[in-house]
Amino acid sequence: MKIRNSLVGLFSIFLAAFLQAQVNKSAAPADPYLIVLGTLQDGGSPHMGCEKNCCKSIDSNKKVVSLGLIDPTSGKRFLFEATPDIASQLKVLNQSMPEKKSLAPDGIFLTHAHVGHYAGLMFLGREAMNSKDVPVYTMPRLKTFLENNGPWSQLVALNNIRTQALSEDKWENIAPGLKVKPILVPHRDEFSETVGYIIEGPHKKVLFIPDIDKWEKWRSDIVSLIKEVDHALIDGTFFSTAEVGNRNIAEIPHPLVQESMQLFASLPAKEKEKIIFIHFNHTNPLLNEDSKEAKLVKSKGFSIANVNLQIKL
Repeated sequence: MKIRNSLVGLFSIFLAAFLQAQVNKSAAPADPYLIVLGTLQDGGSPHMGCEKNCCKSIDSNKKVVSLGLIDPTSGKRFLFEATPDIASQLKVLNQSMPEKKSLAPDGIFLTHAHVGHYAGLMFLGREAMNSKDVPVYTMPRLKTFLENNGPWSQLVALNNIRTQALSEDKWENIAPGLKVKPILVPHRDEFSETVGYIIEGPHKKVLFIPDIDKWEKWRSDIVSLIKEVDHALIDGTFFSTAEVGNRNIAEIPHPLVQESMQLFASLPAKEKEKIIFIHFNHTNPLLNEDSKEAKLVKSKGFSIANVNLQIKL
């Protein structure tokens, strides 16, 4: 009887230890991750002034380009870009971590001063959220622009936002194991510089360049940079010149998806798999996953960004 009781007791100890290990395992914080909150070019969809078939209906999943960054370990959440769709995008970001009390993000990283990328800041003001000291990370020229021009200067004066200067090619540590680096890219810089970002977590690096002029205008080599990261979310504004219509393509010299695929054609399949096109004009056929253009892109080994796509860091 004593032996039996001893065995039962020993079994109970092992069972308790096993169950506790499972609890600890399930309670371990998950890795940080990015979530795509929008994939469209600045004007969104339906696009003002557009009477084409692409803008005849309203799709609630079509949002202007933005990424969310969630870090379960530190409890922090960040936005990349402050778009006109910021209210619904921030709602998605907050739902990812419902236990967090603050509804404001822990920081916003801006790429440049074009309407789809920073206009959402206005909703942090007293007419809407009336946030308190939300860090807004920018390059120096954009920082000065926000601080000295209304309505953005009012956000600074009322402490709705707190501008944080970034330096080219310098890492910004935002949480343990998480850092962000801005890289200057050529673009129409009327009011600010334009940057892309490298976002690095404990395990992976992600390149984010939603806006850039032709790849050949850049002093850096996009092919080499893709080899250094695990995923690359890059400008896919127009699939071809057929979308431009009467506009002068020289005024909007984004790298066409056709051109990018040609540039990356010689990359091995493993490198092509990293490339995810994003920032689509409302006319871009890649917005329709059943289009022949979307099927072509995928057949070549590339990917197309969709809202709610998650990328672990």
